[in-house]
Amino acid sequence: QVQLVESGGGLVQTGGSLRLSCAASGRTFSSYAMGWFRQAPGKEREFVAAISSSGGIIYYGDSVKGRFTISRDNAKNTVYLQMNNLKPEDTAVYYCAARRRTGNYYYAYTYDYWGQGTQVTVSS
Repeated sequence: QVQLVESGGGLVQTGGSLRLSCAASGRTFSSYAMGWFRQAPGKEREFVAAISSSGGIIYYGDSVKGRFTISRDNAKNTVYLQMNNLKPEDTAVYYCAARRRTGNYYYAYTYDYWGQGTQVTVSS
């Protein structure tokens, strides 16, 4: 069982930056691949980024490539999402998720555990 708690969301102007954190409970964090997803009102949950358990494999959604960076610190049981050059279309609730199973990182159903989400609002 893994519990995930996101933090770092907030209100920022277009072009600004935020860093989201996701703290995980448990001693087996390093065995989980981690992902970030987001969901805007009226829209489906969207893949943002994922990182393998060791940190050696990283994927990004097309809409955030070159602007967002995912990283993890297994010693601190934490995964991060650095978001730069934010745009109004990045406004959403951001969720972190953990998984041990294999399968395409892009699909939310492949993740076993989810945090409660943190709101990111980008003003124009």
